[in-house]
Amino acid sequence: MEFLFIIAVLIMSVVIHEVAHGYMALALGDNTAKYQNRLTLNPLSHLDPVGSFFVPLMGYMLGGFIIGWAKPVPFNPYNLKNQKWGEAMVAFAGPLSNIVIAIVFGLFMRLTVAENLLSGPALGLLGFIVSINITLAVFNLIPLPPLDGSKILFAFLPLKMQNVRLAFERFGIVLVIFFIFFIWQYLGPLIFKLTNIIIGY
Repeated sequence: MEFLFIIAVLIMSVVIHEVAHGYMALALGDNTAKYQNRLTLNPLSHLDPVGSFFVPLMGYMLGGFIIGWAKPVPFNPYNLKNQKWGEAMVAFAGPLSNIVIAIVFGLFMRLTVAENLLSGPALGLLGFIVSINITLAVFNLIPLPPLDGSKILFAFLPLKMQNVRLAFERFGIVLVIFFIFFIWQYLGPLIFKLTNIIIGY
């Protein structure tokens, strides 16, 4: 039951993450996600078999961090009103949505603890929601393609350094896999600390 709850929370969190990208792009002038009917919270429109099920299952079974993703919501950066920062704003909208979810549920936890409204198991489930969303935010802010952090980083690069972006994007997925297997584990204390700050423990 715990695993099913975690998967449900993860799926809805990554769906909200992707929809946030789409709405930010729409606000900045790009209708691509809207035309492709991706501005919906219906999970069936966003699920990725590998990122939404297989990877989280492997993470759970191996006792590591449970991470996952949904199908990226498409957008056309050339349609954005702000050509300098637009792509970075669209990218940041995803992790920001996860941070907002974590803060909202963290504040709810604080309230319920103060008023003694929920039992220990229920508080534990709320803690999972906070932890999963902080994990998603931190993971996606890593500045490696195709993660959101890379688009934020590239916004700060001058045009003459776009060849650096192309090189990173060419080998991005390899770098992300390397990061997950050899470096990601060291971010555990950061995620744990941020989660505790939000829930007040």
